[in-house]
Amino acid sequence: MTGSLTFSEISILFRRRRTWAMLATISLIPIALATAVDLSSSTIPPGEGPPFLDRVSQNGFFVSFTAMIVATPLFLPLTMSVVAGDTIAGEASIGILRYLLIAPVNRGRLLLVKFAGALAFALAATFTLLISGLIIGAILFPVGSVTLLSGDAISLPAAIFRLLIVAVYVTISLLGLSAVGLFISTLTVIPVGAMAATVVISTVMQILDNLPQVAVIHPYLLSHYWLGFSDLLRNPMSLGSFGSNVIVQLCYIAIFGALSYGRFTTKDILS
Repeated sequence: MTGSLTFSEISILFRRRRTWAMLATISLIPIALATAVDLSSSTIPPGEGPPFLDRVSQNGFFVSFTAMIVATPLFLPLTMSVVAGDTIAGEASIGILRYLLIAPVNRGRLLLVKFAGALAFALAATFTLLISGLIIGAILFPVGSVTLLSGDAISLPAAIFRLLIVAVYVTISLLGLSAVGLFISTLTVIPVGAMAATVVISTVMQILDNLPQVAVIHPYLLSHYWLGFSDLLRNPMSLGSFGSNVIVQLCYIAIFGALSYGRFTTKDILS
């Protein structure tokens, strides 16, 4: 039962034009970045623009990596907020949720299905960014062995493997925000409101993360480890940030998952 519901949820999600429009927009980020570097008449000095931007023209591999850095603070959380905020509120607003719950569907199980749909989108968005970056990077720039932050050179296949781990890292980073959006979605029947509130929470957390006055709470913020994946381009590979990010995201999933369950299982579905 859960498997068929999950398949149905993911199928519906990826049949929506809005989903494909968001994925198409995400795919344009590395294309725009690589094209701007390619058309630049001068060499980009180190420290100018996003991290690793100066390496893009030397090795097309860095297009994907730099695009991850550009997209993680804003574009990916924005699209994730749209999907997560719409999970419950969207169906409640058009009356589908009421008829779905008439069937013998456990509400807790339905929440898991909705979260699985958000996870599927997070994977699709992150890997769309990665694949688009690799393709445009290979078209516009030379591609070869990659020099890591530690100064060691590794083969391109080994570098792509690390990039896949980066994509998994970024996907995990979006899951805590998905849980927050899912909870907000259970509070309202206005999907736009849930989407906007999720975006605001993401933005506020990133602002707080840049304020030294509240440094004591930084490790507990949802966004604190979002850009920690640069440690994966060192030799030996450092997994400290990866582990810390997983713990933080799991805590948010547990807390807001419980809040979602408590709210949704006691909520009167009137529409």
